[in-house]
Amino acid sequence: MAHPSQLGFQDAASPIMEELLHFHDHALMIVFLISALVLYTITLMITTSLTHTNTMDAQEVEMVWTILPAIILIMIALPSLRILYLMDEVNNPHLTIKTLGHQWYWSYEYTDYENLAFDSYMVPTQDLAPGSFRLLEVDNRMVVPMESPIRMLISAEDVLHSWAVPALGIKTDAIPGRLNQTTFITSHPGLFYGQCSEICGSNHSFMPIVVEAVPLQHFENWSMTLLSS
Repeated sequence: MAHPSQLGFQDAASPIMEELLHFHDHALMIVFLISALVLYTITLMITTSLTHTNTMDAQEVEMVWTILPAIILIMIALPSLRILYLMDEVNNPHLTIKTLGHQWYWSYEYTDYENLAFDSYMVPTQDLAPGSFRLLEVDNRMVVPMESPIRMLISAEDVLHSWAVPALGIKTDAIPGRLNQTTFITSHPGLFYGQCSEICGSNHSFMPIVVEAVPLQHFENWSMTLLSS
C-alpha cells in the first residue's frame, strides 16, 4: 500500500514485481553513472583552458564512445527482455479468474467453479468501516490463494479499462471484444489495492481493485461459503 510522500515503488508482493524492482535499481544505477560521467566531463571542459591535441583526432577515443554505449544498451536490454518473457509465461495455473470492466465497477468470475461470480463496487465514503481506505475499498474483494499461479482473463463490456495492481506488478488493458491474459503469484498473504488506470469516463477514479491473498484452506472455505449461499 502506498503512503504519503512515498518516492519509490510499493513493496513487492509477487516474484514478477520483485524482478521489476531489481531491474529498476539496475537501470537507475547505470543512468546515475552515465550522468555523473557526463557532468564530470562538462565540468572539466568548462574549468580547463588547455586542450590536448591528441584528443581532437584519436581513433581510440572514437572507438570507446561507439562501443561503450552499445555495451550499456545490451546490459539494459537483456534483463528487460528476460522480465518481458517471464511476465508473458503462463504455466499450469491453479486458478483462472475472468474479470470484466464496466462503467464503473468490476465483475469477477471464477471459471473453475460453477456459478461463482460477483460484482465489485467501491464502498461509498459514508459506509466505510474504521481503518478502511477511501476510494480504494470495495464491497466484494477478489480472493485468491497465496503462492499459487493465478491466470487472469481481462476484458471490458463498454469502454477501455485497465486492471492494475502495482504491488503485484500487473497492469493489463481491458478492451471490449478482446480477451487479454496475464498471470501472477502472491508471495505472502495480505490486501493489495489497485485502480483502473485507463481514462474510462467521468467516474474513472471510482472503480478500485482489491486483491485479498489468503492461505489455500481459507480460500476453499470462502469459495464453499459463496457457492452455498
